[in-house]
Amino acid sequence: MKQVIVLMFAVVVLVAIQSCDIHEDIEFKDSRAQITDESLVNIKKRGTLIATTDYNSTNYFLYRGEPAGYQYEYLKAYAGFLGVGLEIVVNNDLEKAFEDLNDGKVDLIAMGLAITGQRNLVVDFTYPMAQTRQVLVQRKPKNWRKLKTMDEINSKLIRNPLDLAGKMVYVPRNSSYVSRLNNLQEEIGDSICIVEFPLDSEKLIEKVANGEIAYTICDEHIAKVNQKYYPDIDVQTPISFPQNVAWAVKKDADSLRTSLNDWISDFVPSKISKFIYNKYFINPRSIQFAQKYYSIRSGKISAWDELLKEKTKDFEWDWRLIASIIYQESRFQPDARSWMGAFGLMQLMPGTAESYGIDSLASPEENIDAGIQHLMALDERFKDLIKDPGERLKFVLASYNAGVAHVFDARRLAQKYNRNPDIWQNNVDFYLLNKSDPKYYNDSVVFYGYCRGEEPYKYVIDILDRYEHYKNVIN
Repeated sequence: MKQVIVLMFAVVVLVAIQSCDIHEDIEFKDSRAQITDESLVNIKKRGTLIATTDYNSTNYFLYRGEPAGYQYEYLKAYAGFLGVGLEIVVNNDLEKAFEDLNDGKVDLIAMGLAITGQRNLVVDFTYPMAQTRQVLVQRKPKNWRKLKTMDEINSKLIRNPLDLAGKMVYVPRNSSYVSRLNNLQEEIGDSICIVEFPLDSEKLIEKVANGEIAYTICDEHIAKVNQKYYPDIDVQTPISFPQNVAWAVKKDADSLRTSLNDWISDFVPSKISKFIYNKYFINPRSIQFAQKYYSIRSGKISAWDELLKEKTKDFEWDWRLIASIIYQESRFQPDARSWMGAFGLMQLMPGTAESYGIDSLASPEENIDAGIQHLMALDERFKDLIKDPGERLKFVLASYNAGVAHVFDARRLAQKYNRNPDIWQNNVDFYLLNKSDPKYYNDSVVFYGYCRGEEPYKYVIDILDRYEHYKNVIN
């Protein structure tokens, strides 16, 4: 029996194909050619690069409330190169990721895909961004710490791929590991029981570490990162030659691929790229901190998650949105104080706090409760003016940061200059941003004068952007 179809586990976390080692000997060809498609033009017109990646401990996750990850930082760097925003679509199902790409729902797949002939039929790959080889993940013998020599340990482990004959090996569904094991069966002239599971590599590594399964296959550097979490696993047995890994774009998206290739040829050899790689794959201190604070292992944004869920039961806002506000205000530090006197998790000013019956000695629970009450009051101020809750949210956030008076000034300016006072982006936000310009703060329709508008302008963007990341990774 060459292949076994197995029922899903109760918790389904789908396929993860990871990126690996950066080699200085990767060659880049000149990508400049005659380009006729509009894939790059469309991204620039939209103003946002939409990329799909997988949620795991290296590619994309939350670290102390902020998005982080190897693929995330690369994507952010490329979006910055283009001068556009970045939208992440989380997808741990590789088959679905290919479908979304070819349906035009995303611009590229940033998962560090192994370049294979079969995949070349359905997508176009960028220049290689890294190289990897596949390794076997297995448990060390129970008494391995007491064994005196490596020979004693190795004698109890699979070191020759030939010895996989007759063994049951679990791999992520639709991964390149499946085809590698099928080829290995032909090479050794015997059968390997291949179990395709709808779980990513890291989940399967965890099952090996816990003794639930005996073997899985993983890209080498992902295996080595996870070995730091699970010291009882062994990842020293290679089962493939080095493979190139890359990002993927839709077939015939030549202008986007050319742009990516030009950027990759400059960025991958750079010091910034090496720093990003070392941070996620080499630096033991970074890996140690990530193990303690990142969202995959903890399943949390912060220590205040349960309290936020409780406090928002009767409030129509998502608790993850409140978490994004708290991160922006205090970095989740309950004793935070600003130079202006704002205090606590939600950084309430003394006068505002007093109106909700608290002061700087209030508990974190009381501070959150007062902050939510203040948000509800601001929302009420705009409810009759702006019916759409998503649009109204932006006005409320700006008011929470700069004060509702300055936002109403910006609305009056928008109306005067024939912009829509009920629409935030490219309308009211422009006038709040420029309320530090005498041309605007001295205008007769402005009642409350100067405002350093850059802060509330960025505040709205940062909170909503972080909120999207929170929604991506925390159910």
